[in-house]
Amino acid sequence: MAYKISDDCVSCGTCAGECPVGAIAQGDAHYEIDEAACVSCGTCAGACPVGAISE
Repeated sequence: MAYKISDDCVSCGTCAGECPVGAIAQGDAHYEIDEAACVSCGTCAGACPVGAISE
């Protein structure tokens, strides 16, 4: 199951820089994860400074 970014995201971009497959990009309101590209490694969740990413 792909990770998801909640509305708690502050659009800092830390997660996008940490994603090994480039599955994260800036969306309209905050960063978003491309579910088809996400490999569920959890690197983004560990890097998020505000805890906005979960499974």
